[in-house]
Amino acid sequence: MITIALPKGRLGEDAEKILLETGITKIPVERDSRRLIFDVGEGVRVLLVRAWDVPTYVEMGTADVGICGKDDLMEQGTDVLELVDLGFGGCTMAVATVNTVAREELFGRGFLRVATKYPNIARRFFDGLSLQTEILKLYGSVELAAVTGLSDCIVDIVSTGATLRENGLHVVERIFDSTARWIVNRRSFYMRYEILSHWTEKIKKIVKEKLP
Repeated sequence: MITIALPKGRLGEDAEKILLETGITKIPVERDSRRLIFDVGEGVRVLLVRAWDVPTYVEMGTADVGICGKDDLMEQGTDVLELVDLGFGGCTMAVATVNTVAREELFGRGFLRVATKYPNIARRFFDGLSLQTEILKLYGSVELAAVTGLSDCIVDIVSTGATLRENGLHVVERIFDSTARWIVNRRSFYMRYEILSHWTEKIKKIVKEKLP
């Protein structure tokens, strides 16, 4: 049995389309079901988990392969093989602050209070600028921290930027772009090299065909 960790939500739905198109999975996941484990082909099953948890399931070997965002991989520093950039689920990890503060003013300060769901990414970024920071990890809407003055800025994923604009914030620095990635457990890749490398090549082919 080969196990695939798929994220819930839109990212997982887009990921499943590729798996079905390549024939890796034969049966769609019943997303309106309360079940979390699905047989989707001969000797293939899917675990439906939170996107944040996909890297952990793959790293620990509970899942052999998975699909998750680059942002989660960067934050967690998970020890997995990142084999294919799938090209969908695009967004940007960015620093944002209130519209009245420009980039030069923000980064010219000697100390910053930063609110984020991604403390490791934020810390690495600001350490690289030699800026002293206090990192506040939040689990809700981090935009509120900058609006209310709880923080000087935020580090968060930005897609369309609509939420930032509606709350009087703007991006002052793009840290990196994030898309969905095909990841594989290291031990599984070598133990099941023939089939997992075959799957990987099929996915690469599909991704290449979809490129503009």
